[in-house]
Amino acid sequence: MKDLFEPVCPLDFRYGRDKMKRILSHPARVRNILKVEAALLEELAEEGLVPPEAAQEVREKATLEHVSLKRVEEIEGEIRHDLMAIVKALTEVCRGDAGRYIHLGVTSYDIIDTAIALQLKDALDVIEEDLKGLIVELARKAKEHRETPMIGRTHGQHAVPITLGLKLSVWTVEFLRHLKRLEEAKARVLVGKMSGATGTGAALKALGVEDTVEFERRLLEKLGLGREEGSTQIVQRDRFNELISLMANISTTVEKVATEIRTLQRTEIGELYEVFDVKSQVGSSTMAHKRNPITLENITGLARMVRANLTPTFESSIQWNERDLANSSAERFTIPHTLILTDDILVKLKGAIGSLGVDRERMLKNLYLTKGAVMAEALMIELVKKGYGRQEAHEVVRRIAMRAQERDQHMLDAALKDGVVGKLFGREELAEILDPLHYIGDSARRCDEVIGLVEKSLGVRI
Repeated sequence: MKDLFEPVCPLDFRYGRDKMKRILSHPARVRNILKVEAALLEELAEEGLVPPEAAQEVREKATLEHVSLKRVEEIEGEIRHDLMAIVKALTEVCRGDAGRYIHLGVTSYDIIDTAIALQLKDALDVIEEDLKGLIVELARKAKEHRETPMIGRTHGQHAVPITLGLKLSVWTVEFLRHLKRLEEAKARVLVGKMSGATGTGAALKALGVEDTVEFERRLLEKLGLGREEGSTQIVQRDRFNELISLMANISTTVEKVATEIRTLQRTEIGELYEVFDVKSQVGSSTMAHKRNPITLENITGLARMVRANLTPTFESSIQWNERDLANSSAERFTIPHTLILTDDILVKLKGAIGSLGVDRERMLKNLYLTKGAVMAEALMIELVKKGYGRQEAHEVVRRIAMRAQERDQHMLDAALKDGVVGKLFGREELAEILDPLHYIGDSARRCDEVIGLVEKSLGVRI
């Protein structure tokens, strides 16, 4: 018979980094709950409502070295309440009568939501670190290729030339905006509460706390958290909506980048590619020639799982009156899974960008693939400079481009035979106009602008 406790969730054995898993693990959750319980007693002791020696005893014993997770599990099996199981386990290991003061004047979610905020604080520090690392990697690659020409594409068709540096800059500045969003969101997301069963602070007030608002603020400040100004029994879940929405937004940019590189790795395009270890890596179980972009495909799938957590997150913010328990089970999935996967895909994308393969020769070949047709806009602009109206010039060039494509003819030859263009430009002048390498605008300058933003924002030198 199979062991019923074999891993089921892929996070247990396949995806995610240990660093983030430790932050969001069950032991870390319990550790933070113990930390909040101890902080509560210290604050009550300062108010003169709990003996200082009792607060000190609880502080010393409120660790996983003293409170056994196995014992917590045993108690929960009996009483079917996760928070009270921790309270009882902590009470058991405290000397004297210190245990009688634990959890005094508060409700479960004063402790749980504040503990979650502590976990989020650590987790978001990691996400911030990930974003900064990825931004720097992208900016470095953008600087390296600020003048590397390639064809731009719209609607899946060749458009006009760009540079690879410009493409990378677009991604870079988008992640820079995500970093700014994260910084702004922290103040709204990293908050706790200590206001009791319905948010009134009545139990603390009855206990003898003169100003429960200031009590709450001081306690949370010592934990490095903000305060939920308008709480019910819980911290209001619009804050979690913002958090998971931000992670979904970040994951969308990650997938966008991964998808773009994958499309440019297609055999018939071959401009960018994920590095493949030709010595040992297997691309296909049957097609031995394959070099599949497996990391980028992995990123794509995991990014979709991050966004999948949006629906249960938003639905969990809808509570019956001052709260129900429907959010609890969902949040045990949505919060850790979202953050673990976001961290995972950011780190993987950084690695893929750092080792990104660039085929400059293929880029040049593709740039000339349409035999000058991609320079139609440039020719139209030159006609306008010769005195033609924009619409009239567009029609002249459109006619030439369509004729050239129908006859599989170079744009230069078709233009020289045109009654309008042939009279205005000689072959050499027209060849200059239709050269894609002369039509990348201020791509390099725009790239430099983004690099400058990165350097200013992160205080680094690219």
